[in-house]
Amino acid sequence: MPILEAKNLTYTYSVGSPFEKTAVDHIDLQIEQGDFVGIIGHTGSGKSTLMQMMNGLLKPTEGTVLLDGSDIWDKKADRRAVRFQVGLVFQYPEYQLFEETVYKDIAFGPKNMGLDEKEIDRRVRETAEAVGLTEELLEKAPYALSGGQKRRVAIAGVMAMEPKVLILDEPTAGLDPRGRTKILTQLSEYHKRTGCTVMLVSHSMEDVAKYVSKLLVLSHAKVICYDTPANVFARGSSLEEIGLALPQITRVFHGLRERGITFPDEVYTVKYGAELLRRALEGGKSGC
Repeated sequence: MPILEAKNLTYTYSVGSPFEKTAVDHIDLQIEQGDFVGIIGHTGSGKSTLMQMMNGLLKPTEGTVLLDGSDIWDKKADRRAVRFQVGLVFQYPEYQLFEETVYKDIAFGPKNMGLDEKEIDRRVRETAEAVGLTEELLEKAPYALSGGQKRRVAIAGVMAMEPKVLILDEPTAGLDPRGRTKILTQLSEYHKRTGCTVMLVSHSMEDVAKYVSKLLVLSHAKVICYDTPANVFARGSSLEEIGLALPQITRVFHGLRERGITFPDEVYTVKYGAELLRRALEGGKSGC
């Protein structure tokens, strides 16, 4: 049974007004326990709206969201508990930091769960370490940190609730390449260590390609495809038609294929592309 499931999920803004717009249009989706899912789509494709319905912040216009098989909008459902189990990190989450110290900000969620001080302290320190925050930073005021550090504090605050599903909406937005890589690497390590299901919203296929196990592609409120990265990138021309840029390394290998130099697999990470080229140069089975 999937941990999170959308059935015929639809959300329409400003129903009955001249500004009525369907942001999510009859989507069916199953997220399995332990998956690392990348959600890709152009601006306005429905990514953020879908994630907020999965978390219970938005009530669907039609359809249902199931968490462990239970409808989160059932009359008996505890949506406060749902939001502890499906943690959502908004875009630019550092703007929501408000406590006096980093420690208190990370502790805010666990404290509201009613946990004792010992458990709260364990979670704060473990998640701070997981996102690369040192002990000395815990007693600093959030405003005294760099932009990347603030971002990691905000992510740690949601991680500290130890949700079954961690959803992040553009967690690397506005960061430089080094900052993006650091956060994505830490999220990947967190996923491997905890087995938590992670859903990562991004505009950039290049950023998520080497980390996720599944890719969900949205366009105009609908699912275009939901599959492994290799199978998604094999549909390169279809993705480009809806305005999505393939990773540079994928475009390089597509160019080689057009020139008659073929390889057995779809390439979407630099590391794998380099390995294929090394084998080809050494006379391995590359298909050249």
